Amino acid sequence: MIQEPEAYDPERPEGFEPEATRRDADVTESTRANRYWWDRNADEYQTEHGTFLGDDRFVWGPEGLDEVEAGLLGPLEELKGKDVLEIGAGAAQCARWLAAQGARPVALDLSHRQLQHALRIGGAFPLVCADAGALPFADGSFDLACSAYGALPFVADPRLVLREVRRVLRPGGRFAFSVTHPIRWAFPDEPGPEGLSVSASYFDRTPYVEQDEQGRAVYVEHHRTLGDRVRDIVASGFRLVDLVEPEWPVWNTSEWGGWSPLRGHLIPGTAIFVCERD
Repeated sequence: MIQEPEAYDPERPEGFEPEATRRDADVTESTRANRYWWDRNADEYQTEHGTFLGDDRFVWGPEGLDEVEAGLLGPLEELKGKDVLEIGAGAAQCARWLAAQGARPVALDLSHRQLQHALRIGGAFPLVCADAGALPFADGSFDLACSAYGALPFVADPRLVLREVRRVLRPGGRFAFSVTHPIRWAFPDEPGPEGLSVSASYFDRTPYVEQDEQGRAVYVEHHRTLGDRVRDIVASGFRLVDLVEPEWPVWNTSEWGGWSPLRGHLIPGTAIFVCERD
């Protein structure tokens, strides 16, 4: 079931391009802005990246690391019968793959429009439109949780999300999530040679914000260092069991925003954290 949230759609003059800046953005502003951005841009995103993601593949990031190869949620044969929550599911490609392995997935996303794409593709599993910081599930509802570039890069308080995920996991449950590798924040977000020179402090945690002409955020992304991510995980009651930095494979010749073969062969672009609840 998809429940459509209250829309946030400020009027924009024709041809208006948001202003990119670095400034503070709290939990409320970040959530509102990112729901708005993903609802407006879901169609373009699925058109541009849908072929790479597939309808029923589990891809951890632009490098193309596949869960079939990585096994970060555990052995393939052990997924059958597991209750799995996908957070920031988009069109639910990962949940669809999990269902094909015999798991019982639930696909959750903040964006109503993204989940409409999940409906378009199809799949016999629940779709839930909700905030990852306030999961609408009872304690101990899931065996596993996963998030491939979903929610965590866009929230002002990652510990709020992590604690919610821990709450809905059963003891021994595993949560694996991928985000932009923190080192990328020190470099321009460009796929070519200009993206190989440090242009900012890695330690500057000021969020990246795109805002309208009234100064209202329409897109927000938050930076955490590797150390921050580890501390967030531990403080939220998880045990970090693996940190994966996928190398760029020879077969992948595509570009995805600032991700490219040129940069991927030199600096990491994705970090995947694998955590367990004791």
